[in-house]
Amino acid sequence: MSDNTLVEMPDKRIADWLWQPIRRNWRTYSKVAIAAALINLFGLASALFTMTVYDRVVPNSAFGSLLALSIGLGVIILFDFILKLLRAYFVDFAGTRIDQEVGEDAFDRLLAMRLELRRGSTGQLTGMIRELETIRDFFASATLVAVVDLPFIIITLIVVAVIGGWVVLVPALMVPLVVLVGLAAQPALQRIAAKTFGEGLLKQSVLIETVGSIEHVKVSGAHDMLKRRWRDAVQEHSRSNMRQRLISSIGTTFATSAGVISYAGVVIVGVFAVAANNLTLGGLIACSILAGRAIAPLAQISQLVGRITATRTAYRQVRILMEQPSEGPESEPLQPGSTSGSIELRDVTFQYPDTSTPALEKVNLKIEPGEHVALLGRVGSGKSTVARMILGLYPPQQGMVLIDGLDVAQFDPYSMRAQIGSILQEPALFSGSIRENIVLERPFIDDDEMLRASRLSGTDQFVSRIANGYDLKLVDRGEGLSGGQRQSVAIARALAGKPPIVVMDEPSSAMDAQSETGLIERLEGDLKGRTLIVITHRQPLLKLVDRIIILDRGKVIADGPRDAVLAKLAKGGQQP
Repeated sequence: MSDNTLVEMPDKRIADWLWQPIRRNWRTYSKVAIAAALINLFGLASALFTMTVYDRVVPNSAFGSLLALSIGLGVIILFDFILKLLRAYFVDFAGTRIDQEVGEDAFDRLLAMRLELRRGSTGQLTGMIRELETIRDFFASATLVAVVDLPFIIITLIVVAVIGGWVVLVPALMVPLVVLVGLAAQPALQRIAAKTFGEGLLKQSVLIETVGSIEHVKVSGAHDMLKRRWRDAVQEHSRSNMRQRLISSIGTTFATSAGVISYAGVVIVGVFAVAANNLTLGGLIACSILAGRAIAPLAQISQLVGRITATRTAYRQVRILMEQPSEGPESEPLQPGSTSGSIELRDVTFQYPDTSTPALEKVNLKIEPGEHVALLGRVGSGKSTVARMILGLYPPQQGMVLIDGLDVAQFDPYSMRAQIGSILQEPALFSGSIRENIVLERPFIDDDEMLRASRLSGTDQFVSRIANGYDLKLVDRGEGLSGGQRQSVAIARALAGKPPIVVMDEPSSAMDAQSETGLIERLEGDLKGRTLIVITHRQPLLKLVDRIIILDRGKVIADGPRDAVLAKLAKGGQQP
């Protein structure tokens, strides 16, 4: 991702949104640490068992002692098995809880994102959220408990020194070598991890763009272009992944080889110690087993370091999202219970990110409660931007947007939008039933209100003719419904609950003339006493309004009663 996607990072090394869930699970991780410590202690038992058998049981044919030792070892193996299962459970349990808490927080931040600060495509944003899986895998990985194994490397070496004396030098020399090789690979691994992440986001972006627009891809002949983009993205991502895995495997592979060298080295050196009667045969076997065990945690540490690099990269990217400012005021927001429907734009200037000209420039307009207004103008004149300003989707760079005389920036965005029924230019439906798309789990909309809104929008006219009716399941933004049917459902959603303000942006653009006429007739009576703003290029919808505002290049160029403005347009030979 480009540098302009970055925001200034706070001073904290680990942000609160991640640190707090970790801290709340410290009891679980303490149980993991205790289990890991006991497992490491039990790991010494097999080597001591072998030494005792070779040095005491075999020379003296002490089969009774062998039975007692075997029973003791069996008990240890049983407890070791139980502890390993418990360790795996506790690690996964803590990782799942952290994933749930952080995932919910991240989704809340995504919903509260300020749209003017959004950077990157939909695929890149979903890719950033997907990286939560990397963070979860780290905290739910048994490799994480390898940190607990580190002190036991020293303990194991001490036991080897007690049993074999100078034989301990062989594994003691291999330990720092493994650590140095792992550290030497880190700079390159960090660079490649960042590059791999960016290329993964690009691949995700191409995939989501293609799947979300598959019909357009097919009919427009864009398949060759998207195939080429996908091929290039996959190739680059695969190459980076291969390099990352190769570098990651250096430390792990060297640690494995070091374990073999340590085992063999102890055997070789130990032979001379046995010949000099400084070490027993059982002691030699025990030292060789323990020498391999002393190096084994370092292989896990190498894997852990690779995971840390990937997790750090993922954390940095997720943190970009988590540290973005949210919608609404920084102080306690106002929670409007109801509104009269008064709207005012006062000297509003707004320019979309990465554009050279303002979409609105010093716009002033006032809409009284219950007034019905149409916004007209050419494509790109700023009509839809006015609707976005009223809905609080974007804050103006200059000026204020007022509802009931209060700046919308002071309101809680969700409470404010609950007072506004809105149909955007390209209405989107969600997966689920038609009923769920209209109600949206809003507690104040019961079945009677849902049916009333459906009759107003015309949704009932086609729902009554299809199987399952309102329980028909929709997928992929309402695929299976026509454009007019999707608009009808979106209108029903906006009208449900009788919001005091209704904003409609091209609400009937996909409807036939008969459906549009019926919709207008039903809305005329229902919208009386409520504020209505209609953005349209279709003249029949003007029947709903008593005032017309015309915009051009982000400025208001005409404002007056409907009939007077239409007469002026007709006189000038212009279409509304």
